[in-house]
Amino acid sequence: MYLVATPIGNLEDITLRALRILRQVSLVAAEDTRNTRKLLQHYEIGVTLTSFHAHSPPRRLQEILESLSQGDVALVTDAGMPVVSDPGVDLVQAVVAAGYTVVPLPGPSAVITALAAAGLPADQFTFVGFLPRTQKERLEFWSKLSRHPWTLVAFEVPHRLVASLTDTLQILGDRPVAIARELTKLHEEIYHGPLSAALAHFSTGERRGEFTLVIGGTSQSTEVEPRWSDEQVTATLLALVDSGQSGRDAVAEVTRQSGWPRREIYRCWARLAKNIEG
Repeated sequence: MYLVATPIGNLEDITLRALRILRQVSLVAAEDTRNTRKLLQHYEIGVTLTSFHAHSPPRRLQEILESLSQGDVALVTDAGMPVVSDPGVDLVQAVVAAGYTVVPLPGPSAVITALAAAGLPADQFTFVGFLPRTQKERLEFWSKLSRHPWTLVAFEVPHRLVASLTDTLQILGDRPVAIARELTKLHEEIYHGPLSAALAHFSTGERRGEFTLVIGGTSQSTEVEPRWSDEQVTATLLALVDSGQSGRDAVAEVTRQSGWPRREIYRCWARLAKNIEG
């Protein structure tokens, strides 16, 4: 089974090897057959298509394995490399378990494309996929990575971009970022600057297309404060609440400054609040 990377925007980015393989296989399993059919028609490739995505029925995997017993199969997604933040892991595992060979074809990738243009260290980086949907999940997610030293790469959809940037700034601080939109397409945009400026930039105007966020790790921060002591966390929480802030706002502020994960700050505040009420 061939894992064939497809263009993330510009159809000219497909490789000669990918075109040859798509012409040779007996079946192409696609995340969305409508999108893949446009690509195949553009290059005048006639091949049998079947759908394979996150909601495919269990029998579809077995059908693809049966096709492999008759000839080669290619797996593609709507854009980029199959399996990377896209469906396909279960199929690859099943193909390997069945004794077939998996052959990856290098090609377009939004992660690598954005990282190369970001101007941030790329010798070590962490790709975290799509960001969580809710604010609570995002705050907890970034809290776990708040001390991570490497460049971070994430995907986000347009309607959650501003909320995600707001939460990222709250937890990670004002780090350098590059935010890529519509990569390789006509209206490609790659914004460079501090996170606060990026938030202001994308808070106005239209936001279309999927976004790739490249965020500096702690080693790229202008200043990294040491983790606070237990006593400093407790004292600051109490001082903020005494000054009139809500418990929730105090937790958010101490999370931003202390280097502690939000869940630990929240637990500390819960203990303090219980003692205060008692």
